[in-house]
This record gives sequence, structure tokens and C-alpha cells, in this order.
Amino acid sequence: MKNAHSWRGILLAAGKGKRFDASGARNKLLQLLPSGCTVAQASAKNLLRVLPDTLAVVSGQADALASILTVAGCDITICADAGNGLASSLVHALQCELQRAPDDSAGWIIALADMPFVQSDTIAAMVQALDCGAGIVVPTYQGRRGNPVGFARSYLPQLLLLSGDQGARDLLKTCPVTEVAVDDSGILRDIDVPHDLMPNSR
Repeated sequence: MKNAHSWRGILLAAGKGKRFDASGARNKLLQLLPSGCTVAQASAKNLLRVLPDTLAVVSGQADALASILTVAGCDITICADAGNGLASSLVHALQCELQRAPDDSAGWIIALADMPFVQSDTIAAMVQALDCGAGIVVPTYQGRRGNPVGFARSYLPQLLLLSGDQGARDLLKTCPVTEVAVDDSGILRDIDVPHDLMPNSR
């Protein structure tokens, strides 16, 4: 069986978060949580605890964010086409992965930087499911699917063809998916508005 280091993390952190601040003055990923970490920093730490080889995707105007994620332990890549939608960031990250480690990765856990409450134990359980042969893995909480999502390398061709702002959602509808039940409401909680920064806001 492969160990956890055969799997890599991808942290998507290139979104603008217009619902958080329509003016664009405040990047929601740089806002502080009650823990003292920024949203992006907390999301990265939870992923890095399980997958120390994690690539974070940022936009070209995110120097402060890139610095925070570098210090947290992520490798950084800049996606010039991030404004075209979530899939653009994901495809960019996968292309970078193929350049830096063309044969090493068994697959990826794809996480969102605006979901800082996902527990590391959830990510570890997803990796275990992939290790046991699952092709696509999603966590569930009380019957509801959430994020992050895991893909074995066999799905790379389909992932590289994604476009738009739906990410890999269509693959989850049309391909076999292994659901991993977890006691983690964080898989359903993203930061959309300032109130969401509080731990018990939902």
C-alpha cells in the first residue's frame, strides 16, 4: 500500500471572494480567525499536517497571500487565468504537478483555501480510502457531501479537461465516488461573508 506521501495536496487559493467584500478591498483569505491564523493559513495547515507536499494556487495579485502560504509550508504557483473559474486554477495546478513530479504522485486531495474548519483527521481518512483503492473520494457529514475531494491519478485525463467555475463537480455526478463519513461539520463550511469567520457561525 502507498504511504501518505505518495499523495499530494492542492490548495486552491486564487479566488476573489466578491461575496465577502464586493469592493475587493479585503481578501477573505487574509482575514483573521479567532485562533489568530488567517483563513488561508488555517486551511493550509490542516492540509499540510497530512500532506506535507502541497501546492497552493494563487492569483498574480496575491503577494501577501503567497507569502503566508509559503511560510506555512506550501509550494506556490501563480495562475494567470484564475479569473476564468475554479477549473482554471485546478488544471493549472495539475499541469504544474506534472512538470515538477511527473511520475511520483498517486493522486491528489484538492482543498479550498476558504474552508479553514476542515479537520486534518478528515483528510487522513480520505487518504486512507484512496490507499485502499478508491478512485474518487468525498467526505460526508450527516449524509451531506463536502470538501475537499480526492482523486487517484487515473482521473488525471478527465481533470485536465475541466473548464468553468464548477471545478470537478461534473465528475462527481458521472463517476463512481467513495463517500467517507466523518464527524466534521467543517467539510460543509466555507467563508463567504464576515460572519462565517466565527467558529460556530453555522
